[in-house]
Amino acid sequence: MPTPRHELVRIPAGSGPGSVDMEGMLELPADPYGVVLFAHGSGSSRFSPRNGYVATELRRAGMASLLIDLLSPEEDQDTDARFDIALLTDRLATAAAWLRRHPPTAHLPLGLFGASTGAAAALRVAAGARNGAVGAVVSRGGRPDMAGTDTLQRVASPTLLIVGGADDLVLELNRAAYAQLHCEKSLSIVPHATHLFEEPGALEEVARLATAWFAGHLGPPTCN
Repeated sequence: MPTPRHELVRIPAGSGPGSVDMEGMLELPADPYGVVLFAHGSGSSRFSPRNGYVATELRRAGMASLLIDLLSPEEDQDTDARFDIALLTDRLATAAAWLRRHPPTAHLPLGLFGASTGAAAALRVAAGARNGAVGAVVSRGGRPDMAGTDTLQRVASPTLLIVGGADDLVLELNRAAYAQLHCEKSLSIVPHATHLFEEPGALEEVARLATAWFAGHLGPPTCN
């Protein structure tokens, strides 16, 4: 019987003097039917307790997860780099390509989970993907508006935007971005939740919504 496993990974990004190794943790339950790549928000990392909780719930549902730092520790000290959507998109695309080559995950449908600025990067990667390479996207308290209108209109992957009901500005931005999406889409508002979903039960609702969305679009296989 296959057993759960975890693997500390380092993925090269860029070339020349500006190249870095992105460090992350790949965790696979027994017999996963999909893999979800996490794109963290500005000032966060793969150690984010919120994304870590969501990843745990996804694994319980049968999906693998890769939580990875898109920026090096030095880059993360640079505010401009944290908000450089083009850079984050390039790094996220590199991580996605690595998952498609890595033997334990190469055969698995891919989902993207983005928080804050990471959501914009996830949507840009999805917009540039071909032949259904990105099976689904979930944004948690994200900034999909930062992906750009042209990008939003080109996204073909089923996309779920999750926003706190008390996160007024981000909710307004998500509603505007939602209107630009032409793919299968849903906007889920968690009542009374603020930007970090710290209210009792809020993060649990995020995990429930994300798990249902990914499970519905990445698998699991059905029995006839």
